[in-house]
Amino acid sequence: MNIVIDGLRKVYRGGKVALDGVDLTLGQGMTGLLGPNGAGKTTLMRILTGVLRPTEGRVVVDGHDMATTAGAAAVKRMLGYLPQELAPYPDLTAREFLDYIALLKGIDDMSARRAQVEELLAEVGLADHRDRRVGAFSGGMKRRLGIAQALLGTPRLIVVDEPTSGLDPQERMRFRALLAGLGGGRSTILSTHILDDVAQTCPQVCVLTGGRAVFHGTTAGLTAAAKGKTFLVRGDRPPADAVLVNAVSGPDGTEYRLVGTTAPAGAVSVSPTLEDGYVALLQSIEPTTTG
Repeated sequence: MNIVIDGLRKVYRGGKVALDGVDLTLGQGMTGLLGPNGAGKTTLMRILTGVLRPTEGRVVVDGHDMATTAGAAAVKRMLGYLPQELAPYPDLTAREFLDYIALLKGIDDMSARRAQVEELLAEVGLADHRDRRVGAFSGGMKRRLGIAQALLGTPRLIVVDEPTSGLDPQERMRFRALLAGLGGGRSTILSTHILDDVAQTCPQVCVLTGGRAVFHGTTAGLTAAAKGKTFLVRGDRPPADAVLVNAVSGPDGTEYRLVGTTAPAGAVSVSPTLEDGYVALLQSIEPTTTG
């Protein structure tokens, strides 16, 4: 599986540029898609799923050019998609919902369809809830059902949008484990604002900002962007000459985690996290982005 994105531009009505010449080559495995609001992530995902057409450029998935009718149809047949807001029919049971989606995906053989539905319900931990109406599911259960419907038909390209948004910590950990096991020769693209989801599940990462791809490489490589630039300091307020990543209050005062080119007075240098690397990258491109 190989995805080639070449010179991709998307200009909306009124002249708003969402993508401004994106060039990427994505292979098998999981790739995290990061970027601030308005960076172009949603537009890119909609183009990859065939919902939008680009203004310029092209997307070729496993040799299929999505600019052609035949190519777009071929990609849709190999696609599994979990949108941020999945709205399954609340009166259907989990089994009925998956059976319906499987029919829409062209899985016409009844015995094969039912076998796949049962297999996926077990894989996402919903086998004991197969006959429960989806309207009674928790948010985490609905997200797991969403992954199950995305996996119907054994897709080779999976696109997942904000999968753990709004989940409690236990469901988030369960969902991360589920995502991490998707492998199997597939290409999976995970778009999220939760950097720890990417750190835990994605060996590769792409960062968009201003409609451009400003980083594409290993997750460890993005983390290393903040090497020697990450500091901890205690005080009444954070220093003004560095970007505040987070703050933790304790009995001895507030500890600030900072990213900057020079160490503030009294600061201690620490090993960076993916979040630190992401902040350092955006800071190096446009300091106002992270302010």
